[in-house]
Amino acid sequence: MTMQGVDWEESLNRPSQTMSTLAMVLGAWVALLTLVNISIGAYSPGFKVLWIGFLSGDNTASNVPHDGAGIVMDDMVFALIGVVLLALGSRGMKKSYDGGSIEWFRGLPSGPVASSLFTSKNGIRRVMASWMIVLGALFYLSWSFLNTTWVDPGVYAVMIILVSFGFGIHTLEDAA
Repeated sequence: MTMQGVDWEESLNRPSQTMSTLAMVLGAWVALLTLVNISIGAYSPGFKVLWIGFLSGDNTASNVPHDGAGIVMDDMVFALIGVVLLALGSRGMKKSYDGGSIEWFRGLPSGPVASSLFTSKNGIRRVMASWMIVLGALFYLSWSFLNTTWVDPGVYAVMIILVSFGFGIHTLEDAA
């Protein structure tokens, strides 16, 4: 086998640090949505999301009235997806970082996003990018808390633009 073939095969078996981080964040978000849906309902006030119908776009099967804390099959499937994402992310972090996901979490305050929030020593673009990420996350969380609609597509549309542009600018700055 050529050296190029070995490198290609090795890159498939080595988890990406970015994908592991994404899996951890998505897994935590899914876990949060599952807990909110079980306790108060994530669709809108008084309604619980039926995840299979919601994700497939079936409006007739996307929500049911929420009458107290209760678990339906959709909650268990969605929670399992969250656990799998967290496990995959943690597994990837273990291979990417010496201390695994714990060390990754401890390193967040000194990472490029958090360290650029209050100082422009790394450039004004990083400051703007970091604040775009924070504002996107704060917008989603505050809107969801105030309006008790945790799965509002319009809120996702605003939040994802801010967060993705923020991370994109950080990525461009890393490449420069």
